Amino acid sequence: MENLVEFLAKSLVEDPSAVHVYRKETRYATIFKLRVAPSDMGRVIGRSGRVANAIRGLLRAAARNESREVMLDID
Repeated sequence: MENLVEFLAKSLVEDPSAVHVYRKETRYATIFKLRVAPSDMGRVIGRSGRVANAIRGLLRAAARNESREVMLDID
């Protein structure tokens, strides 16, 4: 799933070299932290958060087979 987040983010931004995805495991959830260049933040979040919510939806769909919740934080 980390590769999925990285692929989606790199396809959206103008500076793909600035995309970094970090994974943090907690007891009940997996948290992905996505870092992009400040100039690309608007592209990843989208209007009213539509793009970010779409990425979160794809993550939830990919994690259905696991018994963990998946979250995405964008920095």
